Amino acid sequence: MKYILVTGGVISGIGKGIIASSVGLILKSCGLHVTAIKIDPYINIDAGTFSPYEHGEVFVLDDGGEVDLDLGNYERFLDIRLTRDNNLTTGKIYQSVINKERRGDYLGKTVQVVPHITDAIQEWVVKQAKISVDDDGVEPQVCVIELGGTVGDIESMPFIEAFRQFQFKVKRDNFCNIHVSLVPQPSATGEQKTKPTQNSVRELRGLGLSPDLIMCRCATPLENAVKEKISMFCHVEPTQVICVADVSSIYRVPLLLEDQGVVGYICQRLDLPIEMRARKMLTKWKEMSDRSDRLLEHVSVALVGKYTKFSDSYASVIKALEHSALAINHKLEIKFIDSADLEPNTLQEEPVKYHEAWQKLCSADGVLVPGGFGVRGTEGKIQAISWARKKKKPFLGVCLGMQLAVCEFARNVLGWQDANSTEFHPESKHPVVIDMPEHNPGQMGGTMRLGKRRTIFKSNTSILRKLYGDVEYVDERHRHRFEVNPELKHHFEERGFHFVGQDVEGERMEVIELDDHAYFVGVQYHPEFTSRPIKPSPPYFGLLLAAAGKLQSYLQKGCRLSPRDTYSDRSDSSSPDSEIAELKF
Repeated sequence: MKYILVTGGVISGIGKGIIASSVGLILKSCGLHVTAIKIDPYINIDAGTFSPYEHGEVFVLDDGGEVDLDLGNYERFLDIRLTRDNNLTTGKIYQSVINKERRGDYLGKTVQVVPHITDAIQEWVVKQAKISVDDDGVEPQVCVIELGGTVGDIESMPFIEAFRQFQFKVKRDNFCNIHVSLVPQPSATGEQKTKPTQNSVRELRGLGLSPDLIMCRCATPLENAVKEKISMFCHVEPTQVICVADVSSIYRVPLLLEDQGVVGYICQRLDLPIEMRARKMLTKWKEMSDRSDRLLEHVSVALVGKYTKFSDSYASVIKALEHSALAINHKLEIKFIDSADLEPNTLQEEPVKYHEAWQKLCSADGVLVPGGFGVRGTEGKIQAISWARKKKKPFLGVCLGMQLAVCEFARNVLGWQDANSTEFHPESKHPVVIDMPEHNPGQMGGTMRLGKRRTIFKSNTSILRKLYGDVEYVDERHRHRFEVNPELKHHFEERGFHFVGQDVEGERMEVIELDDHAYFVGVQYHPEFTSRPIKPSPPYFGLLLAAAGKLQSYLQKGCRLSPRDTYSDRSDSSSPDSEIAELKF
C-alpha cells in the first residue's frame, strides 16, 4: 500500500480537498485503485451536528455516515463509494482509546497521546486504507490522506506526530507528503511572496515531516524565479514545486497537475507499477473542462434556501446543478435567494430586499428548494413553491423542499389553512408532515433516517422514473427526521398530486409529482450526493432540461439528447450512459 499525505499551510480552506481529489484522479487514470481518507482535527465525533456555516454542508454516505464535504469531492472525482470510517476525527480517535482504556486493554499502563493516541491513528489509517471503495471489490493500491486544518495548529499535532512515526513504519518508498501552501500577491507591489510558504514548510520540517511536493496556490502562474526561491529555501528540487493557480473550473486542476509531471514524480518516488500511456479518462476530463469553458446558451435556477450567504452550505447541490447543465451544454447561473427575504415581514422591514428577492425568483428559468432544518425561512420557501406551481415554472424540492411542497398544496389547493409540519407547528389540525418512528428524541447526533434506502416507483408514467431510465426502484441517500403523513395521502392523490415513489413498505412517501405541470417534482432523499460530473443526478437533470425547455423532446426521444445537445462534441453516441459504459469510469 502506498500512502500520500496532503497537508496544508498558511491558511485553511486553501484547496487541499480538490488537490487531494485531483492527485487521486490522475493516479486512478493510470489504472490504479485509489482510496481516500479525510482527517478532521476537531473533537466532534462526526459532522452531523454542525451548522452549514461552520464547515459547509454535511455530506451523507451510503452507510449513513455524516461527514465533511471533502469526502463528496473524493466521491465525485474518483467515482468511488466511501464509508463513515474514511472520515477520521479527533473525537473518534479519543473515543476509541478511552473505550479501550475502560475495557482494561492497556493493562494498567498510563494512557498518553504518544504512544497510545498516535498508534490508534496509524492503526485506523492502515485498516481503512485496505477497504475496497470500488464496485469491483478490489483492495486499493494507493491511499490519499488529507489532514484538515493548518500545520502548526495545536489540535492537529497528534496527527502530525503519528505520520512522522508512520513514514518509518511503512518505509520511505511507500509514503510521500504533499504540502499545499499559499503564495500571496499583495496588490500594492504585485509580486509573489514566498515567505508564508517558507515559514510553513520550516514548521512542518521542524515537526519531522519533509514535503516531497510543494503545491503553491496562487492567483496567477508562478514565476520561475519564485519557484527557484521556494526550492532553495524549502529543501526541494524546482521540479517538486508545483503551481496550482486559479482556474476557470475545478475540473482543470487534475490537468494542471498532470501537465507539471506530478504523476511521473509520484510514480518514481513511490515506485508505482504503471505505464505512461495516453489515458482515456483524462482525455474525457479535458474534453469536459473545455466544453464547460465554451458554453454559450444560459439557463438560470433560483436556489431558495436559508444558508445562501455561504455557498459551501450547498456544495453538492451546486455541483449536481453544474453536472446537469454541462450535460445539456448550457452555462448555469444560480440565483441565490434567502427564503426569509420572500416573506411579507421583509416587505414591511426591508422592502428593497423583498423586491430584489422576488425579482430574482421571477426571472429564473427553474426553482430549486433544497433541504434544511428549523423554522426560519420556511414560509418564504412555501411562497416560492406556490409561485412555481401556479406559474408552471420547473420546480424541484429536495428533502424539506418536498415536505414544504406538500404543505403548500394542502393549504392552497385542499384549503387546509393551518397545514404544516409538526417540526414547525406541533399543534396543527392538519399535520401533513410528521415525526418519523426511526427517530429517538433526546439525542441530536445520529438520530435521523440516514444513508442509502430503496425507493420503489408506484407509477409507470412518472417523469422521474423515465429520467432514471425506466427502472423499478432506485437506491438513494437520505438525511431527515420528518416524513409526509401517509394517512392523508389520498386527499392529495384525488387532486392530481401523486406520490409516485414510496419506500419498500409503502409507508414513507419518497417522490411527488404534480399533474398538468412541466416539471413539479419533490424527492425526500438527497440525489445530489450521488451526482457525478459524467453522470448527472436524474432529478437535477430533469430540472435543468425543463428549465432549458428541452424536457419534452428528451422524453419523446426515449430519454436521449439530440445530437446538437449531445454529451460530447466528437462522440456519435447521444447519451451520457453509453459513454460511461465505454469508459468503465
